[in-house]
Amino acid sequence: MVIAIGNDHAGTAYKFAIIKQLEAAGHELLNFGTDTDDSVDYPDHIHPVAAAVSSQKASLGIIICGSGNGAAMTANKYKDIRAALCWNKEIVALAKQHNNANILSLPARYISLAQALEMVEVYLNTPFEGGRHANRVHKIACS
Repeated sequence: MVIAIGNDHAGTAYKFAIIKQLEAAGHELLNFGTDTDDSVDYPDHIHPVAAAVSSQKASLGIIICGSGNGAAMTANKYKDIRAALCWNKEIVALAKQHNNANILSLPARYISLAQALEMVEVYLNTPFEGGRHANRVHKIACS
């Protein structure tokens, strides 16, 4: 699976660990994030992730910033993007099961690296339930 990943300076270490985990599992990564801890503007690294998922160049996306909020807000401006800010495995599972989240937003300053790696596993391995949730998901977009 092709997965797009992007991060600001708060998420660089997390990104490298997530990339290692995903590549070991055989996934192809599109890395749009910064590779340093030097301060950057998160939208510059999140827009390409959302664009890749929206255009179906990537199946899923993972975005990382300090709180996860700005990254999620940026990604959710794109057509057909459902970026979910998650802070534990249970929220990740629900975001996939009920909302068919196609981008996972991680708050690097509020979760441990171990938690982030577990959350990525849940994100990739949890299916969308469809059913009654499908109609709700179809109502999310404004246009």
